[in-house]
Formats: sequence, structure tokens, C-alpha cells
Amino acid sequence: MLPSSPMLNLRLPRLVLIILIGYGLVIAPQLFASSPMEPVKVVVTIPVLKDLVEQVGGPHVKVTSLLNGYENEHTYSPKPSDLVAVRKARLLFEVGIGLEVWVSSLVKNAGSPSLRVITTSKGIALLRDRPDHAGATHAGGEDERGNPHVWLDPENAMTMMRHITEALIQVDPAHAAEYRTNQATYLRKLDQLRGELSDRLTRLADRRFIAHHPAWPYFARRFGFEIVGTIQPQSGSEPSALHIHGLIAKIKKDRVKVVVSEIQLSQKVPELLAKETGARVVVLTTLTGGLPHTDTYLDMLRYNVLQLANALEVP
Repeated sequence: MLPSSPMLNLRLPRLVLIILIGYGLVIAPQLFASSPMEPVKVVVTIPVLKDLVEQVGGPHVKVTSLLNGYENEHTYSPKPSDLVAVRKARLLFEVGIGLEVWVSSLVKNAGSPSLRVITTSKGIALLRDRPDHAGATHAGGEDERGNPHVWLDPENAMTMMRHITEALIQVDPAHAAEYRTNQATYLRKLDQLRGELSDRLTRLADRRFIAHHPAWPYFARRFGFEIVGTIQPQSGSEPSALHIHGLIAKIKKDRVKVVVSEIQLSQKVPELLAKETGARVVVLTTLTGGLPHTDTYLDMLRYNVLQLANALEVP
């Protein structure tokens, strides 16, 4: 056997290296192209926002809602798992206007400098509740700490969705066109449902109701209902015996047929009013998922309007 040339031994490793590099340049783009991008991690305060974010983001977002639909958004107490979720998230969407008083400390404790907090109510004209002696609530002018339940008006939900879309585009510009298309598709569905519900209410003569707490002024204004009294003049407050007595007298005198309660609140006082006056209690929800058939924002909107309309139509 002839001895191998030292020059040939030097050339072989170089030749192998060149082949490997060339092969890598060919397959590397294919490998990167086939690996899916990590979805954008998003945290939202209430499940209504979760639905809106998922409608825009589709498969490109992974959304965690801190509330699941059964809690009271005013008095919620964050869990350790919420802190972990916020720490891992790139975006946090809140309603704002003092609804989630617990959010600021949660974000601070999470200590994530890259987290962006988006207030989705920005730019919405706010209503202010001014209870009078009879317990009625009136929509006043804009106030920097107005009523926070803005999402119950679909027109406001459209504004909130636009904030969501722009925030997603900023952190994930590669899918900007898809996000805008998803937004446009959803807004058409929302506008169509709003029209259908308004048509349903055209034959409704009596639109008055007693509210459990001040969650419904935006909803009432949009669909032409009238709130003639409120059990809890302020969120989280308990009504006095005198206040309850005044509501009973008002319901009897004015023949108010419906008391609107919420699944997230105790039914004790609404049931007392019904027992004393013969009014019907209708349990609605301010949060998606709070009741059966309310898993999405569109479902919740439809459910609330139709349940209230049906109750008001009963003689």
C-alpha cells in the first residue's frame, strides 16, 4: 500500500468543511421557515378582552384572562399564578377608568420592564353616575373617573378592539395584515348583530328596569333602555334599609316590571324586591362566560338584550 500524501490529508478536512457549510446554507433557511413563530403572550384583566384579543390575534396570540367570568371585577384579588402570567407576558390589556384597581400593584410586583400595559378605554367618552334620592342613575358629562363598564356598549367595544389591534401590530408587525383583516371581519359581525338587536327592540313599549349596580348605563343608552333605580348606588356598597324601602315604593308606584341582577353579585336583595313587589328578576352578566351561552362577546351581548327584552314584554 502506498503511503498517503501529507498534502492530501490536509485537503480532505477542508473539503469536508466546505461541503458541510454549503449543505448548511441550503437547508438552514428551510429549517427556519418550517419552525413556527412563538405566539405573543398576552394577559387581559377580564374575559371580554380575552375574546376580543383572540378574535384579532387568532393563532398568533396566547391569551390568559385573570378573571374567568364569575368574579366581581371590582373586588378581585390576584392569585400567585396571575403574577407568573403577567411576568411572562408581552402585553397586558385592561379596561381602565378605575375598574381594575388591583392591576397596578400586580404589574409592579411582576417586575417585567418589557411588559406593555394597554388601557383599552382610552378615547371613549365616559358617563358619570349621579344617584338621586330615588335611587335612579343619570348619565352625566365626561369625567376622568367615569363609569368603567364601557364594553357593554358595542360601539365602545369597537374602539377597544382598535387599541388591541394596534398594540398587536406594534409587537408583531409580521402579522399586521392578518390582524387588520381579522379586526375588519369582526367589526362587521358586531355591527350586524347590533342592528339585529336594535330591530328586535323596536316593538318594545316599556323599557324601564331597576339595576343591581351601576354597570348598565352604556348598555341602556345604546339600546334605548331606561334605568329608573339602582340597588347599589356605588359598586361594592350595600344598600341601606331606607334605600331598599324607597325602591320598593318606586317599583309599586311606577309599576316597574323588571329588576336586572348579575350572576357575579348576590341575589338576596333583588329577590327581596321581587317578593315585595311582584317584579321579575332577570340575571344577566357583565362578563363573557358568566352564564351559559355567553362564551363570546357577541353571545353575551345577544343574551343580555334578548333576556331583558323578553322579561319586559311579559304582562
